[in-house]
Amino acid sequence: MKKNSLSTKGLSLSQAQSISNLCFQEARDIQSKIENINNCEKTLTLPTGVYVETQGFPIPENIGELLHKKATLHATQAFLMENIQAKSNLIEELKNRKFVYNVPKPEEPNLEYFFSKESVDEDWGWEQLTVDEHNEYLESEAYASHYGQFIHKGGKLDKLRNELPKLKTLEWIEIEKDKKTPLDVSIHHNIDQLGDLHKEFSSIHRDHEQRVNYFKAKVKNLVTIENARIANENANTQGKVNDVNNKLTRNYVNLINEWQDNYRKSNMEFNAEIQNEIGRVSSLRILVDPRFKPVIDQYLSFLKEE
Repeated sequence: MKKNSLSTKGLSLSQAQSISNLCFQEARDIQSKIENINNCEKTLTLPTGVYVETQGFPIPENIGELLHKKATLHATQAFLMENIQAKSNLIEELKNRKFVYNVPKPEEPNLEYFFSKESVDEDWGWEQLTVDEHNEYLESEAYASHYGQFIHKGGKLDKLRNELPKLKTLEWIEIEKDKKTPLDVSIHHNIDQLGDLHKEFSSIHRDHEQRVNYFKAKVKNLVTIENARIANENANTQGKVNDVNNKLTRNYVNLINEWQDNYRKSNMEFNAEIQNEIGRVSSLRILVDPRFKPVIDQYLSFLKEE
C-alpha cells in the first residue's frame, strides 16, 4: 500500500478536491503561456499598412518562476489526488473484506449400525436333536413309511382285502384250443386274517407315526423358540443402538446450533467492526505537508473568500 498523509486533522476531501481543481486550472494557464513561446514575430508590410502574420512571444523574463510555480502546482495536485485516492481505496478495501470464521464446523457423528441376526430354519432345528433322537426319528420314519405303504389305500394289503371276496375256488384255463381245463384255486387267506393283520400293522404304523410327528413338532417348536429369542435380542440390541444414535444426534444438533449461533454472532461483530472502521476512515482528513502548505493556504483563503 502506498504511503499517505491521512489523519484526523487537515483538509476535508471536498476542500482537497476543490484545491486540486484550482491547481490544475492555474497550471494549465501557465502551460498555455509556455506553449505560446516562439522564436520570432512575422509581419507583412503592404501599401495599406503593416500586418502581423505571427505574433511574437519571446521567453518571458520570469520563465523560471513560471516553471517553478507550475511544478509546485502539479506536485500539490498530485499530493492531494493521491491522498483522495488513498482514502477511497481504504474504504473500498474495507467494503470488499470478507468474513472468515476460523472455528471448524462440528463433524457429523458416526452413527452405529446394527446388523440383525437372521432367523433360523428347520435345518437348524434338526441339528439341535441329539444323535440318538435323530437316529430314532430315522427309524420311526422308515417304519411308519413302509408299514403305511403296505396298509394304506392302494397298498398291498388293501388290494388283497379288496380282491379276496371276489376270488372263485374254481377257474378254467385253455391249454389246448377249444378245450378248457379246470384250474384249482387254493385260497390261503381269509378276510378275518387280513383284517386282523390290518389292525396289527395299523397300530405299529400309528405308534411310529406318532414318534415321527413328535420329532417334527419338537423341531418346529425349537425353531419357533429360537426365532422368538433372536427377535427379542434383535429388538433389544436395536433399541440400545437407537439410544446411542439418538444421543449422538442430539449432541451433534446442540453443537451445530451453538456453532451457528457463534458464527452469526462473529459475523455480526465483524460487520459492525467494518462499519465502524469505514466510519473512521470516512472521517479522515489530509494532513498537509509543509512543502505544499503555501499553495494550499493560498487557495484556502480564496475558497473562504468565495
